[in-house]
Amino acid sequence: MDNPIFIGKVLHDFDQLSSTNEYATELLSKSNPAEGTVISTYNQQAGRGQIGSSWESAPNRNISLSVILYPNFLQPTQQFELNKAISLAVRSFLAKNLSAEVFIKWPNDIYVQDKKIAGILIQNSITSNNIKSSVVGIGINVNQKFFETAPNATSLSAQTNNFFDLNTLRLELFAALEYYYLKLKSGSFSNLNTIYLERLLNYNNEALYEDVQGERFLGTIVGVDDLGKILIVINGEKRSFNIKEIQLIQ
Repeated sequence: MDNPIFIGKVLHDFDQLSSTNEYATELLSKSNPAEGTVISTYNQQAGRGQIGSSWESAPNRNISLSVILYPNFLQPTQQFELNKAISLAVRSFLAKNLSAEVFIKWPNDIYVQDKKIAGILIQNSITSNNIKSSVVGIGINVNQKFFETAPNATSLSAQTNNFFDLNTLRLELFAALEYYYLKLKSGSFSNLNTIYLERLLNYNNEALYEDVQGERFLGTIVGVDDLGKILIVINGEKRSFNIKEIQLIQ
């Protein structure tokens, strides 16, 4: 991948910040930042994951940033297409720095050896016809080896015993994000979907799940629908689940 042309060209870098997504959202409400503008800090104090979950990150050890995009070529019903592109970009970036296999755990957590190494939170502003703007929040565990509140977490350093330069990695991440975002913009939905499924954790493999009622069952992921719901075959019946309606047990 070549050096990025527009992602990270405008970079707001902070010594510390409560939440890069919150700052980016506020910036969008007050101005018209260039597409690809990045809000970044190596000391994020109140990072968030999907549906209000927290994100643990030690100061000056990890990457925490948000990218402002204007994917107005996507309709509201195509929001998950952006999720696929961003997930693939982060996965690809990490795979280049690891020897172990890297997977996407639906919908957009990045896993290596059954441990979470990165998370993504995308917040879209939608009109009736298209996605007006998107704030793409990304947290990547880099040089932190021990996690107090996230026992299932890992990092690049924990996986490799190497120390990584955060600024160099951040530039590599920008390039990966731009590459996959431009593929999405060119209309390569089918190709991105194929790759997303190939990289999806437990795709076509039977695993144990638990639903919101606490019921556990064996199921096999067979796809993701247009709205981003996971499709799982359970006892021969295909069922769909939204975020937080089901969790992987093993």
